[in-house]
Amino acid sequence: MNIPNEYISKTEDVADQVIRRGKHILPPVARLCLIATFLEDGIRMWVQWSEQREYMNMSWGCGYFLATVFVFVNLVGQIGGCVMVLARFRVTIACGILFFIVVLQTIAYSILWDLQFLLRNLALIGALLLVVAESRVEGRSLFAGVPSLGENKPKNWMQLAGRVLLAFMFLTLIRFEVSFLQILQDIVGSILMVLVTIGYKTKLSALILVALLTFLNLYHNAWWAVPSYKPLRDFLKYDFFQTLSVIGGLLMIVSLGPGGVSMDEHKKKW
Repeated sequence: MNIPNEYISKTEDVADQVIRRGKHILPPVARLCLIATFLEDGIRMWVQWSEQREYMNMSWGCGYFLATVFVFVNLVGQIGGCVMVLARFRVTIACGILFFIVVLQTIAYSILWDLQFLLRNLALIGALLLVVAESRVEGRSLFAGVPSLGENKPKNWMQLAGRVLLAFMFLTLIRFEVSFLQILQDIVGSILMVLVTIGYKTKLSALILVALLTFLNLYHNAWWAVPSYKPLRDFLKYDFFQTLSVIGGLLMIVSLGPGGVSMDEHKKKW
């Protein structure tokens, strides 16, 4: 048992060094990755304005006026929310706007009846909760000289909810295929997912998941290699940026840590 523990300790030391060296660029990179899917979708609403409006009108029979309002709200809400998050301006409001867009699209595109897309949208909501939690940390740091009156419980619970919701992303990656690599991927991904969810060895587990998801995303969702006239390109592009947003959420966990409601935090009290 000592040998595996030694390896884990060495791996944690390496991960801590990486995190310390990248502590200044990690939060901005995490935020940029996190809002990637919203930014891409907002730009797509602009570029494909007529197609999106026609699709909504045909799907719901709501008329061109309501279809236009839907596209406009998605365009302005997503791009505006992304700019606010990146500028660190009214982050809670910005995340509320993006949360509204996720719910709106879930209903409008009938995602409620598609388990895979529903789980991924829940993972996006988890990533947004982590951004709100980060803004609360920054808000408290402005008053570093003021004595604390206790733990920031809302922030801790948001971090827990964010970790749990992010885990749904990995449920969509599990495939029951009889191949060594797929079985290994399922086992490793599931173990790391559980560790992040319960908050044990959180930063290390999240960092490994970032590396694993990045590799899988580049391998499975290489939309740039598909000709623009094929519908598969848009599907892979959507999948790529959604996964990138979840990677941003994991990077936020690496930057923030698991929070007060986690096994890592409770270990400090033992």
